[in-house]
Amino acid sequence: MIKKSPQEMNELSDPVNIESARLTDVPALCHLLQQLFSIEQDFTPDLEKQRAGLTLLIQQPDRGTIMVARNAEGHAIGMISAQLVISTAEGAPSAWIEDMVIDSAWRNRGLGKSLLQAILNWASQQGATRAQLLVDMDNTPAIAYYDHLGWHTSRLQMRSLFL
Repeated sequence: MIKKSPQEMNELSDPVNIESARLTDVPALCHLLQQLFSIEQDFTPDLEKQRAGLTLLIQQPDRGTIMVARNAEGHAIGMISAQLVISTAEGAPSAWIEDMVIDSAWRNRGLGKSLLQAILNWASQQGATRAQLLVDMDNTPAIAYYDHLGWHTSRLQMRSLFL
């Protein structure tokens, strides 16, 4: 668990804890994903699908993790997930980072950076040598944010096919 003081979290009046998600967090995480998917063009919020996916990820910690930022009352106010894949290019695990979202009332206070660092620490502990994430091409604030943090744009383009 990572504890951030108000000074470290810019203008937060209460400390924020970052820790692994629990099954009891799923309803709050679904609410966060609804905020995220409502601004992404490729996804539509679907409570049952989000509940199923979150539950699978929490119940299979060998495949990935979800980190949650909690306010002083213990409410989930942000989340990020990562899953491991084997990279033949790296010859090692690589972390696919997804679902980074901060509740709209808690944005611009350093939570995103703290969540990213927590998930990168987890990935490193799992032996990952690279992390990658997807960002909606029209989400210019997110693109600028990741650029600011030193994430590089890849020459690869994501493609998807629903099975």
